[in-house]
Amino acid sequence: MADGDRIVIVGAGVAGLRAAERLREQKFDGEIVLIGDEARRPYHRPMVSKALVMGTERPSDVGLSHYLPDLDVHWRLGARVTHLDTTERVVHLPGGESLWYDGLIAATGVYPRHLPGAPRHDPRVRILRTVEDSMAVRRCLNASKKPAVVIGAGLIGNEFAASMRHIGRDVTLIGHAKAPLHRFGDRVSSGVVEAHHEHRANLAMRSEVRHWISTKDTVGLHLTNNQLLVASVVVLAIGSVPSVDWMRGSGLDISDGVLCDSKLFAEGASDVVIAGDIARWPNLRFDETPRRVEHWINAVESARHAADNLLLGQSSARPFTPLPRAWSTLYDTRLQMCGMPSLAEDTVSLADGITGFIRDGRLVGISSWDKPRAMLDWMAELDRRLPAPDYVPEPEPAPVAEVPQVPVVEPALAALAAEVPPEFESGFDAQAFEREFESEFANDIPTTAFPALSPPTTALQALSPPTTALQAQSLPAGALPTMAIPMGR
Repeated sequence: MADGDRIVIVGAGVAGLRAAERLREQKFDGEIVLIGDEARRPYHRPMVSKALVMGTERPSDVGLSHYLPDLDVHWRLGARVTHLDTTERVVHLPGGESLWYDGLIAATGVYPRHLPGAPRHDPRVRILRTVEDSMAVRRCLNASKKPAVVIGAGLIGNEFAASMRHIGRDVTLIGHAKAPLHRFGDRVSSGVVEAHHEHRANLAMRSEVRHWISTKDTVGLHLTNNQLLVASVVVLAIGSVPSVDWMRGSGLDISDGVLCDSKLFAEGASDVVIAGDIARWPNLRFDETPRRVEHWINAVESARHAADNLLLGQSSARPFTPLPRAWSTLYDTRLQMCGMPSLAEDTVSLADGITGFIRDGRLVGISSWDKPRAMLDWMAELDRRLPAPDYVPEPEPAPVAEVPQVPVVEPALAALAAEVPPEFESGFDAQAFEREFESEFANDIPTTAFPALSPPTTALQALSPPTTALQAQSLPAGALPTMAIPMGR
């Protein structure tokens, strides 16, 4: 790549950081500009609703800089991109500043969704996205001994409720669903309910806020179930929206995140790739429907893949076909997910604590509550049942007769691909990353149903059939019996 080439990364979270790291690993020696709307360098965002809000970690303890060598990146922190011009290849910043690029990586993530009617002007009504948000919640907790309230029964809402009980604060979780995290299946949701009850966290399910009452010292909430709650702080955790407003007018499809092809290139722009929560792409492991995935591990993997593909060029790039997986810890119990449970039409009990998600008679996702070792085996089984499709490179277009060949701009980036050796000195230890992930995923908790494996037995060889019905039937590859196993939502 020639001197003077510049790649701009918009979004300074974990996805933007990992994209920059991957560019340097691939020997890109041009200029990298990393723009972030927060004044901080990237940090471990899941800690915002856990250790930071509990006060067990300080803001300086959750940074990601210790994972990385010097990347020789130009940091533009505390700057929010206002507009993208894909024709001129320019991003615009406040004050009339513009920044040109040869390649762009967009990784701006998501923002917490607003709850209509909530008094956001009240400093005790908060969201949880940044370190500053977490510190603001801490100040509210220190100013009053009244209980905390969280609205939203998703992952962040449950994490916050568990965090409050860890520090001995009364808390109420409000949700309009029938149970917390019900989308992960009855086994997970019932386990979460039991854990909340055991730790004396209050649940107000199938409820919404009817009226808000702001006083000098507290916030009152009148619920549709006629409960009246008085809170020191109220956290809104009702989902998220993609942070893509800065792309309005760019010609890109931002109706739900950014529409991409299977290689993470934004549709309509051969020099723009998308990473993390805002990427809406078809994961060909499942089907050809573009979808977004909001998980930390997806942010890491998509960022590195997007950086690779930007350097290769669109014609030589490869599809991004991960097997999504995520985990969290509630009250020291591990909640895990793999695949895409949201695609399922039905559920099936695969083993004690393991729920399978079925679409068209095929396993498309699994979830578990307090079964980390068994989950590793089932994750391997799901990977076998949902293999990534073989990739056939696109044929080079035949030259058009009697039309002079005009050089295109894309090879300026694609030319680097020929210079990248198959093996390179990497600041990112992929094996160490996988070990760290498996350690977090399994947490080294033994289970009676799935004892530790003895070498050289593989996980799949040692995996006991989850039911006698599975053991007895001879099935075609990838098929799952749906009649012999009890089904249930």
